[in-house]
Amino acid sequence: MNTEVVIKANNISKKYDESYALDSIDIEVSKGQIMGLIGPNGAGKSTFLQSVLGLLKTEGNLEVLGLDPRKDRHKLLKEVCSITDVAVLPKWMTVQQLLSYMDGVHPGFDLDKCISILSRTNIKLHSKIKVLSRGMVVQLHLSLVMAIDAKILILDEPTLGLDLVYRKDFYSQLIEDYYEGNKTILISTHQVEEIEGVLSDAVFMNQGRIVMQDSIESINKKYLELRPDQNSITAAKSLNPMHHRTELGREVMLFEDMDKDKLMELGDVRPPVIADLFMAIMETTKGGGQS
Repeated sequence: MNTEVVIKANNISKKYDESYALDSIDIEVSKGQIMGLIGPNGAGKSTFLQSVLGLLKTEGNLEVLGLDPRKDRHKLLKEVCSITDVAVLPKWMTVQQLLSYMDGVHPGFDLDKCISILSRTNIKLHSKIKVLSRGMVVQLHLSLVMAIDAKILILDEPTLGLDLVYRKDFYSQLIEDYYEGNKTILISTHQVEEIEGVLSDAVFMNQGRIVMQDSIESINKKYLELRPDQNSITAAKSLNPMHHRTELGREVMLFEDMDKDKLMELGDVRPPVIADLFMAIMETTKGGGQS
């Protein structure tokens, strides 16, 4: 297992007026991880990613590839790339002009690779950026980033506002054309279901704090959902599930560190999807969970 830490955050805080956007955050990201920052709008996801990119001054200790992202931002630009939902490409340029510009200013940019990636889209090199759809602009931005040999990729709500087809294509393209075991990806989103299949690790955030962080492998072992048979509902409740809900008229109970064989005697057992686990943990941590 690769344990080289590429991002290390200790006691990171950011305060605006009287409220904390980040409240004493501790995160370590290792080389090769695909980590999802998951939470509602205002949870602190974007604020943390902006601090990693050196765009925000925060309290605490933050290192990216052993450097201070505020003081050494110029050095880190060669090793860290980002896509955000507010990213703006120069609309007056053609795609070809933008590629030529990137080839001239970024030492790690591979022009041939970018053209190859774009050839699998409907984006034409002679097209003006201003006539491209939002989905195409995101595809173009991703193609530019994937053609840069960076160690860390930051994605802040990258598919916000895109339709389902573009969203699925985005993550397929990301994994097929960019990801290698030596690269690290941080993705922030509140659309959990679309990134679950690509993550190695998940961090649940709410109101500037980390509610939970763990590997997907560990989560799938630690948490189990039970859909009890009709005659086993009372027995299942006696095992004190951490959360339960009703889904299409059927009881669904979430358990932590419970023997799987014991639960299987009562009904259908499976790991929870990340979106359902997130909602359950949000409810239980604010005292609004069901028992």
